[in-house]
Amino acid sequence: RPAAGGMMDLAYVCEWEKWPKSTHCPSVPLACAWSCRNLIAFTTDLRSDDQGAGLLPGPWTVHPSVEGLRCHLLPTGSRLLSADADGQIKCWSMADHLANSWESSVGSLVEGDPIVALSWLHNGVKLALHVEKSGASSFGEKFSRVKFSPSLTLFGGKPMEGWIAVTVSGLVTVSLLKPSGQVLTSTESLCRLRGRVALADIAFTGGGNIVVATADGSSASPVQFYKVCVSVVSEKCRIDTEILPSLFMRCTTDPNRKDKFPAITHLKFLARDMSEQVSLLCQTSSIVECWSLRKEGLPVNNIFQQISPVVGDKQPMILKWRILSATNDLDRVSAVALPKLPISLTNTDLKVASDTQFYPGLGKAEEPGAWHCTAPECLWTLALLQSVPRPRWPGAAPPLPAGTQVCLTWRWSSPTRQLSMLRISPSMGHTLDVNLALRHLLFLLEYCMVTGYDWWDILLHVQPSMVQSLVEKLHEEYTRQNAALQQVLSTRILAMKASLCRLSPCTVARVCDYHTKLFLIAISSTLKSLLRPHFLNTPDKSPGDRLTEICAKITDVDIDKVMINLKTEEFVLDMNTLQALQQLLQWVGDFVLYLLASLPNQGSPLRPGHSFLRDGTSLGVLRELMVVIRIWGLLKPSCLPVYTATSDTQDSMSLLFRLLTKLWICLPSTGPGLLWVLFGCQWLLGRDEGPASEPDEALVDECCLLPSQLLIPSLDWLPVSDGLVSRLQPKQPLRLHFGKAPTLPGSATSLQLDGLIRAPGQPRIDHLRRLHLGAYPTEECKACARCGCVTMLKSPNRTTAVKQWEQRWIKNCLCGGLWRRVPLSYP
Repeated sequence: RPAAGGMMDLAYVCEWEKWPKSTHCPSVPLACAWSCRNLIAFTTDLRSDDQGAGLLPGPWTVHPSVEGLRCHLLPTGSRLLSADADGQIKCWSMADHLANSWESSVGSLVEGDPIVALSWLHNGVKLALHVEKSGASSFGEKFSRVKFSPSLTLFGGKPMEGWIAVTVSGLVTVSLLKPSGQVLTSTESLCRLRGRVALADIAFTGGGNIVVATADGSSASPVQFYKVCVSVVSEKCRIDTEILPSLFMRCTTDPNRKDKFPAITHLKFLARDMSEQVSLLCQTSSIVECWSLRKEGLPVNNIFQQISPVVGDKQPMILKWRILSATNDLDRVSAVALPKLPISLTNTDLKVASDTQFYPGLGKAEEPGAWHCTAPECLWTLALLQSVPRPRWPGAAPPLPAGTQVCLTWRWSSPTRQLSMLRISPSMGHTLDVNLALRHLLFLLEYCMVTGYDWWDILLHVQPSMVQSLVEKLHEEYTRQNAALQQVLSTRILAMKASLCRLSPCTVARVCDYHTKLFLIAISSTLKSLLRPHFLNTPDKSPGDRLTEICAKITDVDIDKVMINLKTEEFVLDMNTLQALQQLLQWVGDFVLYLLASLPNQGSPLRPGHSFLRDGTSLGVLRELMVVIRIWGLLKPSCLPVYTATSDTQDSMSLLFRLLTKLWICLPSTGPGLLWVLFGCQWLLGRDEGPASEPDEALVDECCLLPSQLLIPSLDWLPVSDGLVSRLQPKQPLRLHFGKAPTLPGSATSLQLDGLIRAPGQPRIDHLRRLHLGAYPTEECKACARCGCVTMLKSPNRTTAVKQWEQRWIKNCLCGGLWRRVPLSYP
């Protein structure tokens, strides 16, 4: 049994400004939801429209228009369901894909019938987590896909979106969203004899069915379970229900104790896709019980076995609820939170948790101000937080009321209108060896990389001293995967490395490099996609592949000699398109100039761009882009990068290409060997990597002369991020306010490094379009909640090629983060 009392700590508290007493209404049930993108939705007990949706990395950016008493986020976080006491269900979606701007377009209504349970239909995606195999080399061994059917499918097996709700009168309503936007809604009774439903929860089976658990609130009544099947017949939604075995809580079967537990206050399935395990909670003195639905053989009487021997050979099976575990008497529990990681309760789970010290916990908030985290297999206390003495400011974190809602690692407290974020390690506070702690964090980061989940909450546990080791181990595990999986995860791992490196002052320059590499990958794939073969009956290789192959084979330092080996007719584009791409081409030219000018200072790892000077693949991509730009410059000279040179006769493009090629030749080993290497989402032809040779003195001397020949641009290397992770490292709780950006001490990224200095009133830039916005932008902008990248909300361009570039970033940022609208005077 693990030692109890492991500590949790408070990361931050976000609260509303003081409201007049007239806006406070009597206590009502609160609702909150948390998606895998770290997007939260919640309701309050105010009469105003202060229900909202926000981001955990920046909880002050809340959108106050989500109404209702219950809410449920789509697992991807892109849609939100809300339901109220009048039976009104609304489906909210992000307006312009902005996390702090929501709009409701569709919904359903069960008039006058309050909703007690609400859920999206299952999309059929389920991933199993194998903690005991965390040391395996393949991601396929650590995380396996579980066969799971969607609740409903369209033609071709595509999951159909929709939602299911249970009302207080025992009705179940299902609404289906067709691709055309039409909503199909149907409502049926759970059983013939309808009764009051005080508590309900919804789970899904692997066969595509839905299981609904209901209780009337009295511990003397059984907890009922129903199987719900949804189908579409003649363009109409059809609901079929079936009664499943019910159960009575074990604590109420003891005559000496049943009076202590008059009411069932919480009813929860242990996981959304685990309909065979359920947890129940009784009060006044609280007790939690976990039950499991199992198939058991039904013994056959000897009389029937003699009559029909076949029956005896094949024992009939029935479904039966069996209790797994129960707690001792607790203080009054006000809320229960379930683990977010996929777990399965088998006999080996407790042993695996004990061996690996990795505990997915079940959270319980108690009214005197305590927060328990227990093991769901046995309900032993793993960690305990006393919330009263933690915060350092007056009136913070009072005892939790009965209306409190809890999600694992965070809670929402109604009377003081506070959102509190708790930091809980996977070991639940148990003392771990440093290597084991790193393995836990690495395992969770790998899980996020494979699933696409946001990793902000994991960064809360990464100390600055861990960053270097985590980045190296993450890269090592990534290189062990097969080539196809590496191609899929190539950009995601760069974004993850950038997020990690933000946490340490020693690795800020590497954040710049990772962000720049993401941008370079995007530009390279976009520009190459514009190339078209001159004849339709071309061989297998595309113009982009031929460009890569020729640039890898020809090591000539003269850009014109490389260019004549290409079929220039494949590079012909419309003149307006070439002019519209000028800002992106200018960035490539400026970046090459900056890299070469920084070569004499390559010994300083704190200088942005340091890793590029030893990355032969990235330098090869820059060579290819320089050749493409040279060809396009012959068609449209005004699209070329603009350099400020000291001599009017100097060919700046030829000079930079010559120096870049010399540097590129120094990195791989000598020899004509060629191989395909992965760069971003592309396979590029490059030379065999071997021991890199140092650039010769002649090349360094030529690069030293560059500042006297060309004006070195000041690159806007790193977007300014107002995230909280780096500011939470000292483990001191922060106090934040909804709707008000914090003024917090500077983070690691504010160090005065080359390329990161920002003076007040400095002109802003659109990081994706590379357009200058001025010191005080007049156009509406959006910013990434992860990296702080800023771009204009509305496109000023009408060229197809540029729209193609902008469409890449409609839903997510370059790093994969969510967009949020920012005011015109953004920092």
